Amino acid sequence: MTSALDEVFRREVGRCTATLIRVLGDIDLAEDAVAEAFAIAADKWPRTGIPPNPGGWITTTARYRAIDRLRRESTRSERQRDSHRLHIDTMDPDHDPELDNFVDVVSDDQLRLMFLCAHPDLGADAQVALILRLLGGLETGEIAKAFVIPETTMAQRIVRAKRKLHDNHAYYRIPRSAELPDRLHAVLVAIYLIYTESHSATSGQVLTRTDLSIEAIRLGRTLVNLMPNEPEAVGLLALMLLTESRRPSRTAPAPLPTERWFVSPTRTAGDGTEQ
Repeated sequence: MTSALDEVFRREVGRCTATLIRVLGDIDLAEDAVAEAFAIAADKWPRTGIPPNPGGWITTTARYRAIDRLRRESTRSERQRDSHRLHIDTMDPDHDPELDNFVDVVSDDQLRLMFLCAHPDLGADAQVALILRLLGGLETGEIAKAFVIPETTMAQRIVRAKRKLHDNHAYYRIPRSAELPDRLHAVLVAIYLIYTESHSATSGQVLTRTDLSIEAIRLGRTLVNLMPNEPEAVGLLALMLLTESRRPSRTAPAPLPTERWFVSPTRTAGDGTEQ
């Protein structure tokens, strides 16, 4: 069950966090709620089994945990109203909070939040690091390796980026369609690094991580559908697909030493002898 839960976590944590950030408008609250939901799953699923839609179960449980937390911490009527509004909005199938306006531009929750994390108030490295940590399914150590810096330095960079977005209320500032090209580079770099980690895993018992490669290619396809005239997006998708087509050969058994894969042709000299 532990390995199955780990697989669900790697596959769903980015999407669940993206959905919760969109609904809550708060990075830390969304992260904490998703972490609590996975802790509940670790306790409950060994007894009840993994549900048919584990990502939906995690998202729903995390949302209710966030509502409970807001209610517990409410010391003013304003927070009580926020908690009540969150409960009503997310229960109403026709709800249309401000953050949902961006759905008309980018329909995929995870890709949408990637563009939100690529905020111009953050440096380029901070944008990419925040995307990878919140939405890419990568741990801080894996991100630090990609940037070739110490893990503690990367952790501080991510914390500062989250604080800056929170202080500037950036998650309530919905990017318009015209702003997406300026934020595209950070999103492309993040998707590329997700695939790079899948191609050569930083840790673990396996060389590659198919869960990350599947997600990176899915995001790449979604991005190309959103921005089909962006050559860099099309090029990145083509690169990932080409590399992915060769994945089996990287871990296949090597040819036997006695096998000859290339035989040079003989040449005939002018006197008829072979050279």
